[in-house]
Amino acid sequence: MHVGGGLFGCFNDFFEMKTLNIKPLSVNKCWQGKRFKTPAYKSYEKQLLLLLQPFKMPEAPFKISYEFGFSSKLADIDNPVKPFQDILCKKYKFDDRSINEINIKKIIVPKGKEYIKFQILTN
Repeated sequence: MHVGGGLFGCFNDFFEMKTLNIKPLSVNKCWQGKRFKTPAYKSYEKQLLLLLQPFKMPEAPFKISYEFGFSSKLADIDNPVKPFQDILCKKYKFDDRSINEINIKKIIVPKGKEYIKFQILTN
């Protein structure tokens, strides 16, 4: 739908979904060689596995919403998704191939008040 012209007419296309005819590249194809868990990741994983409470998983496929509270405005919104999601998969024993939809929200918070919120629903 094209709405008017004028000064802001060129921005109308910005709000429409764009299609790029290219195969998405897996993160697994981005680096050569074996990747190893860092001590920081191992500690993070251990902490999260203790913090994550048991709950009854909904039926797959899943829709997952993430909210990350960052203390830095420079933090990339998607950087924590894969490590956190892999830990969720390990804790709740599901394969992330069964996730069909992800919603991510970034909130800026004071240093020391960082957090993660998540919700797993049937899609």
